[in-house]
Amino acid sequence: MEEGARSCLLQSRSSLEQDIRASYLMDHMISDGVLTGDEEDRIRSKPTRREQAAALLELLLRKDNQAYISFYNALIRESYGDLASLLHNSLPLVSPEAVLSEGGVPQRPVVFVSRPALVNRVREKLYHLQKEPGWVTVFGMAGSGKSVLAAESVRDHALITECFPGGVHWLSIGQLDRADLLVRIQSLCFRLEQQSQEKDPSSSLHRSPGSLEEAKERLRFLMLHRYPRSLLILDDIWDSSVLKAFDIQCRVLLTTRDRSLADCVSGSKSEVAVESGLEEDQALEILALYVNGKPQRLPEQARSIVRECKGSPLVVSLVGALLREFPDRWAYYLHTLQQKKFKRIRKSSSYDYDALDQAMAASIQVLSEEHRELYIDLTVLEKDVKVPAKVLSVLWDLEPEEVEDVFQDFVNKSLLFRDCHHRPYLYYLHDLQLDFLAEMNRSGLEVGLIHSTQWRLQGPPTSGDEECLYWFRFLTYHMAKANLTQELYSLMFSLDWVRTKAQIMGPAHLINDYVEYGAILDKEVRGHFQEFLSLNGHQLEQRPFPDVVQLALSQPDSSEVYRQALLQAQERATRGGLYLDWVNKSSLKSLSRLVVQPHQGSIYSACFSHDGTKIASCGSSKTLRVFKSTSGEKLLEIQAHDDDVLCCAFSPDDHLLATCSSDRKVKVWDGSRLSVSNLCCLWNINKPSSQNTMFGHLEPVNHCCFSPDDVYLSTSSSDGTLKVTSIRDHSFYLDSPGQSMSWKEQVCIMCCTLSVDAPHSLSVFDVETAAMLLEIRTSRLSTVQYCHACPSSKLVAIALSHYAVELWDIETSKKMADCSGHLSWVHGVQFSPDGSLLLSCSDDQTVRVWETNKVHTSSAVCLKRDSDVLFNNGDITVVAADNRNRLQVRGLGLKWNHLSLSPRLPSPSSLSPPPSPFSFLPLSPQVLEVPSGTSLATLQGHTRTVLHCQFTPEGDTLITSSEDTTIRVWRWRTGECVVLEGHKEQVRCFSLLTTSPSSETHLLSWSFDGTIKVWDMSSGERLQDLVCHQGAVLACDVSPDGQLFATTSADKTAKVWSSASWECVCLLNGHQDCVRSCRFSWDGRRLATGDDNGEIRLWNVKDGTLLKICSRENKDAMDSLHGGWVTDLHFSPDNTVLLSTGGYIKWWNVEKGEALQTFYPTGANLKRIHVSPDFSTFVTIDNIGILYILKKVE
Repeated sequence: MEEGARSCLLQSRSSLEQDIRASYLMDHMISDGVLTGDEEDRIRSKPTRREQAAALLELLLRKDNQAYISFYNALIRESYGDLASLLHNSLPLVSPEAVLSEGGVPQRPVVFVSRPALVNRVREKLYHLQKEPGWVTVFGMAGSGKSVLAAESVRDHALITECFPGGVHWLSIGQLDRADLLVRIQSLCFRLEQQSQEKDPSSSLHRSPGSLEEAKERLRFLMLHRYPRSLLILDDIWDSSVLKAFDIQCRVLLTTRDRSLADCVSGSKSEVAVESGLEEDQALEILALYVNGKPQRLPEQARSIVRECKGSPLVVSLVGALLREFPDRWAYYLHTLQQKKFKRIRKSSSYDYDALDQAMAASIQVLSEEHRELYIDLTVLEKDVKVPAKVLSVLWDLEPEEVEDVFQDFVNKSLLFRDCHHRPYLYYLHDLQLDFLAEMNRSGLEVGLIHSTQWRLQGPPTSGDEECLYWFRFLTYHMAKANLTQELYSLMFSLDWVRTKAQIMGPAHLINDYVEYGAILDKEVRGHFQEFLSLNGHQLEQRPFPDVVQLALSQPDSSEVYRQALLQAQERATRGGLYLDWVNKSSLKSLSRLVVQPHQGSIYSACFSHDGTKIASCGSSKTLRVFKSTSGEKLLEIQAHDDDVLCCAFSPDDHLLATCSSDRKVKVWDGSRLSVSNLCCLWNINKPSSQNTMFGHLEPVNHCCFSPDDVYLSTSSSDGTLKVTSIRDHSFYLDSPGQSMSWKEQVCIMCCTLSVDAPHSLSVFDVETAAMLLEIRTSRLSTVQYCHACPSSKLVAIALSHYAVELWDIETSKKMADCSGHLSWVHGVQFSPDGSLLLSCSDDQTVRVWETNKVHTSSAVCLKRDSDVLFNNGDITVVAADNRNRLQVRGLGLKWNHLSLSPRLPSPSSLSPPPSPFSFLPLSPQVLEVPSGTSLATLQGHTRTVLHCQFTPEGDTLITSSEDTTIRVWRWRTGECVVLEGHKEQVRCFSLLTTSPSSETHLLSWSFDGTIKVWDMSSGERLQDLVCHQGAVLACDVSPDGQLFATTSADKTAKVWSSASWECVCLLNGHQDCVRSCRFSWDGRRLATGDDNGEIRLWNVKDGTLLKICSRENKDAMDSLHGGWVTDLHFSPDNTVLLSTGGYIKWWNVEKGEALQTFYPTGANLKRIHVSPDFSTFVTIDNIGILYILKKVE
């Protein structure tokens, strides 16, 4: 205590001991925090009043300036003005707390957690009142902490000194009538006059004002003349008429639930919105303070309580106060919140309401009776859903503008929230408000709402129609809630609904519907639709949006989805539509459970959460995405790093997510809330900047994982180091090489490693003995990319570079399953925690989820893409090599007839017209009889792999080309052979060229050496040798009349040549990549060329002008306009339709250059397609060996 204050207290000691009652003063001093309860008890223990006074003064002399000021203020409040005047001149410098205490500003709550962002926002507004009077409105819903925020905002010495040297005066209002309001203003005026008299004894006290008007004028006088630069805080204003009584041209801070109240007063105005909930860490800190614990040691129910009430300060405080008395009731209070039993959450406190339901009801009661009924109708809304006003105009039968006006009233009173970032505005309720309304059980509203809506969903929504978007998303929710089961069946089992909603909302919302309402839907039909969406979801995410009917035609014939699609395809075909039915699909079963395309770019890592409900993925898009494992619905997407994200991992409790990247950084995210705005800093959490990033590695960080107890994070890098880091304090626990560590618990560790010397094998070691337990050898054509052991069985999953995933039993060393379907390298695999599911991620931008007990080693025929097809009067004969060293021959509708061959896998095959045999090509071509498989001839002579073979039309001559740079013309019945030599590189293909006017048939060959050569097949004489391109010649086609032929090259050009003059007549420039294929139209007027970028160009053959460019609007998942290289082209006989193959098959309108239809195979990289003469049947094989026989739907 200052010496002057101490001396004054000693000089006045006798007068004070004689007159004061210590018991009256001590209540105020305890409230100010300068006196403790124990000290009060010791003073009260003195037998007489005078001894109590002496003891209090003796105690004061041992305390600080704040105690002196508190004692002085207590004398004022208890009407000891004469005694207070003895101490006035020796008052120490006034602190902000003293000013606030004098002005009646409440002390901080016993349990207090700061909200600095909001406090700074209010202080910023208050600084605007420094030069002139005005109003600052702090508004928010019931229990959001407005009063505590207002009190905390003025606890700032600079603010009080610079802006409000006249003091801060607090007045609690609440719901008052005129009489009560008069009493409050009288009390405020008396307090202000008393304080003024203490400072200036010459001023006198006036009688209390007798009317509200007189009280207003008295307050105006005091604020303008005696407290000209002071702040008046009006807490909990409900009525504009009450606020008008304080419209006296002073500085006012008011708290309210109704943001529009300040509209009725004059002067400058600003406002601060108080969020309805605390951040999770703030709410947990409050609960921890109540139970005298630490946030990290609270039970799991603590987080659930905070999430259930959305961090409401009122609910958190009520529950915390109850838990202080009953610390074992965490589960009980969580259950109470979940059951919406708000009346049971009751606790006496300084707040005006002892229970949440009271606070909610008070807000609703201030509405007019008409608006109160409308507000209760909002119970039809779903949690966390924002709706446009037009949705409720259906229910209320009001114009949208009228609904907007009603909503504005609700928003002003903090009963409804508005998202102003959308046009039209979107509105939503806080969960607590919605739960409170739900207790009123207005279930009959749902039926009327749905019936009033049906007419609005007859057609597709217009762009930006928020009302339509709402109904497409939530119509099923309202139907189920209204028990409209039959209507729900009709809606969800309609392919039209699937198509429209998938186009608008994406497939994940649809899959969620089938999962959510599966219990009330037909199980079998629900399975048909859910399987269709789960396996085609990545296609339905593509833009332009695919034809759902065509996709559905690939479903099994027994599926309800296929039945509806076939009916629609048949009906559209009568109007000129083009649809293809996959007629041989019955033997093929899809093994995938879900296919998701979460990123644009390669996916390097994906992992299950430990509860199995979520999947996280990351890749070259530099993003981290979390989605539901049942439907693929996106829960979170963030830009995680500045470079490729190479790995992601959930912590064992799923609260954290770690990512590591090529940018050499490791980051840890809060995975429990799955919201970008709620990402928290887990390291150095007290620093103001984001500190959730770990540095230290010098090269890309390839892998990360958490320790089982969530304490450590291990990371490995291309710099050759392994680091184990403490998550909480960011310190290195282990930094290899050169350190070692031991685990406290014994764990069974199985380590799988990939040897640089043996990239096609997987080795399993015993960690303790370092002995190799098992070596699994995979295909020599593939490299092991990743492996993961199943936690519930002896299976290990292996990700391979040849687009496949294999499952092996490590006890029997037997391959148990092939998981085919990815279109590019598979980078990662992981089993779900219970082992029932397996996920894989790939360069093809997809994550696939497989059911472990349903995948198996395929017994189906896996064919090579080199094949030949014979169309003969409606019959189809297909010949192709398979992956079991057999040549497969079949006719449509018949079983495969397979012929065992030499150990070397067969190469391309060729069928001659019936009844002649066919040829297949290992190193030495063989000619066999159909269908017996009897070998008719073995033709030896080529020294390297044969790449192509073809019979001449009469069937007696077989032509072959090889990697040995030669072409051989065989009279296969006699074994005679003519060798055509001259190419310098492999000859991948050739064609027969009939020239005019002699009508002689010559052989046209092309090679990677950039040349075209023309041969006399009888003599082997080279007739022409054309150096036609600077790069490899990739394709060649002869016009139907034989007058022209076209070549395409890796030099990105195509050329048209005359077969009469052997000169180039057209140079076709424009492609941006290798030109892979070409085809003349049947009338010889057009030439189609396709490149490796997926672009197709149509040219005028006569003058070489470009007619059309056929391509998608944007690149697809394979970074192509056609899913890969354009490998084959065919015109229809009438030249109106062009067929192209690449990653998928497309049909184009030749005149418009527009796509007519697309067929998506299960695999990709189609090499060739065979077309029937009438252009109605199409046969091809994809890269995973699936045969497709497609027929036009008539």
